Amino acid sequence: MDKMKRAERMVAAMQILMSKPNILIPLTILAERFGAAKSTISEDLLALKESLHSTGQGRLETVSGAAGGVRYIPEISRGEAREFLKELSERLSVKERILTGSFLYMTDLLYDPAVLRPLGLIFAGAFREKKLDVVVTIETKGIPLALVTAEALGVPMVIIRHGNKVTEGSAVSINYVSGSSKRIQSMSLGRRALEAGKRVLLIDDFMKAGGTALGMVNLMQEFEVNVVGIGVLMESLTENEPKIVHQYCSLLQLKELDPVHGLAVVTPSSDFS
Repeated sequence: MDKMKRAERMVAAMQILMSKPNILIPLTILAERFGAAKSTISEDLLALKESLHSTGQGRLETVSGAAGGVRYIPEISRGEAREFLKELSERLSVKERILTGSFLYMTDLLYDPAVLRPLGLIFAGAFREKKLDVVVTIETKGIPLALVTAEALGVPMVIIRHGNKVTEGSAVSINYVSGSSKRIQSMSLGRRALEAGKRVLLIDDFMKAGGTALGMVNLMQEFEVNVVGIGVLMESLTENEPKIVHQYCSLLQLKELDPVHGLAVVTPSSDFS
C-alpha cells in the first residue's frame, strides 16, 4: 500500500484500537498494516495517548516485551458522565412514562445504543478497579445494559434465567422473594456458566426493595464465586421501606412518582450529581 501520512495513519490506528476495546494488539500488526517502523508506530501511539488523556475519551495501555502491544481502554470523563445522567434523568421525569405499580417506562432507552454505550462506560469506570472476570445479569431488560458494561470491561457476560433452558444443560435453581411484589419466584443458571472463584459484577436495570439483587447474590453463592459489585441503572426511593441489599451502585434515583398528579422525579445518584 502507498505510504500513509501521519495523520491518516493515526486516525486508522485509532479506529482499529476502538473496534477491539480491551484487546491487546501487537505493534508488529500495526507496523505491517501501515508499512511503518515500530518506532514510528510507537510515536503515533504516544500522541494518541496524550490526546485521549486530554479529552477523557479513554486511554491507551501499552505492554512491553516480545509479547507486548497496545490496547484501548474505553472510558468516559466524570463531567461527561454527570451531564449524560442529568439529561437522561430529564428524559425520564415526564408523566407519559408513568406505569401502573410505581414503575417508569424505560424499555425504549434500554434498547437504544446511543443511551446504552455511555451507561456501560459509566458502570465500567465505577467497577474497573475490582479486576472483574464476568458480568452477570438476569433476563430480560438488564441484558443490553450488562452487555455494554461487559464490553467496556473486556469480560464475558452471563445471563440468569427465570426458568431452565434445555440448551444450557443442568442448572442450579433457587427461589427468592421479589422485593416489590413480595411473591416467591425462581431463577436459575446453567452449571457450566460460571467457574468457582470468579470475580463477578451483578448488573440490573431497576431496584425497588432489592429482592432480585439479593436472589442473584444467593445464587452466586451456589457457584462459589465472589460478588465484588452490584450496579443498577435506577433505584426507587419512593417508599420508606429500606433496601435489603447494601453496597450497590445506582446511577439514577426515582425520588417521586405520583400517578394521580402525573409527577415523576428522577435525578442522578449522589455520586454523579
